[in-house]
Amino acid sequence: MFTVLVPRIYPGGVNTETPRPGDLLVRVGGVVFAIGAVATLVTVAPLFLGTDPFPTVAYLLSMLMAVGFVVAAVGVLRGMAAQREEARAATAAAEADQVSAG
Repeated sequence: MFTVLVPRIYPGGVNTETPRPGDLLVRVGGVVFAIGAVATLVTVAPLFLGTDPFPTVAYLLSMLMAVGFVVAAVGVLRGMAAQREEARAATAAAEADQVSAG
């Protein structure tokens, strides 16, 4: 009847990292995309049901799908740039250690 929730240990651990640059943009872009997708489905429905089309505002809301995609893409690119910068800094630090050691 009732289940007891037992904490589980996941193989590989759970990601507890702090958010990286661009993560928030990807999440916001996903939400905006989902809102636009729902608006698109609602806007297209009258075409199949044979009813009167919705006003122009509904069609403008469906454009949020493209806006969400662009926002998420910018977030991904920002995250890639941050990772590239971290890799360059790590490479420069490793090279500096090699020069000072040897």
